[in-house]
Amino acid sequence: LIFSNEYTKAMSKDWHQSHFCCWKCDESLTGHRYVLKEEHPYCVRCYEQVYANSCEECSKPIGIDSKDLSYKEKHWHEKCFLCNKCRVSLVDKPFGSKAEKVYCANCYDASFATRCDGCGEVFKAGTKKMEYKGHQWHDQCFCCCVCKNPIGTKSFIPRDNDIYCTVCYEEKFATRCIKCNQIITSGGVTYRNEPWHRECFCCSNCNTCLAGQRFTSREDKPYCADCFGELFAKRCVACSKPITGIGGTRFISFEDRTWHNDCFKCAMCTSSLVGKGFITDGPEILCPECAKQKLM
Repeated sequence: LIFSNEYTKAMSKDWHQSHFCCWKCDESLTGHRYVLKEEHPYCVRCYEQVYANSCEECSKPIGIDSKDLSYKEKHWHEKCFLCNKCRVSLVDKPFGSKAEKVYCANCYDASFATRCDGCGEVFKAGTKKMEYKGHQWHDQCFCCCVCKNPIGTKSFIPRDNDIYCTVCYEEKFATRCIKCNQIITSGGVTYRNEPWHRECFCCSNCNTCLAGQRFTSREDKPYCADCFGELFAKRCVACSKPITGIGGTRFISFEDRTWHNDCFKCAMCTSSLVGKGFITDGPEILCPECAKQKLM
């Protein structure tokens, strides 16, 4: 039985005054402050000895009357939660940690934060960061080196240490046709180490496309075989057609006259004189036999 003048009420239960004691030291808790831990009452002294966290700064226990500030399993008194460098209070302020030390935002940024390769400023906590091959930029600093527009999520092309948007890269570096100066996106023709669109590589006289066709040049200008023959080639004495030499065409020259191989024949018997002796008779050429007959 518990008589009215001998009991105390705690933890929603009735206790003999002598029985409501600290779970550790057994001292009476009647009329004293106590702390519940795992449904057992402790006097303040025992609770702090057994359960209180030690302050990372001063190494003293953080009692029940002190605010316990914690970060990554470390604890501080409110007055001890200071920047490791400038000693300013970090209570209710942004901070960073390095090597198990805490720093205010300014000291952390100045000492440890990575810097933007564009502007050289530090990356503040929570700042969006663009990264490419070991380099880092603020979102607004990751720009084309020519037009200065932010790249964002668009395609880009790196060259040396610079970043280009696709439009500026093509403007500056893409292969351009020597004739129309427009970008060659596919195919193309190379003539005298210069690039051409297939459709731009044409005969300088008749504008016939020369891509995949036989052609020759004069004064660095390309011509189709027909135009070159009509404009510049020597003409065969026998057939009066041009001798272009294109495609391995063979010809015979003698003094100031020229013949196609097939046209170099005796004027009388029409036998080929290629590689043989011949005699000129005015504008005609004769084999030795026909020349003898003509003299008889």
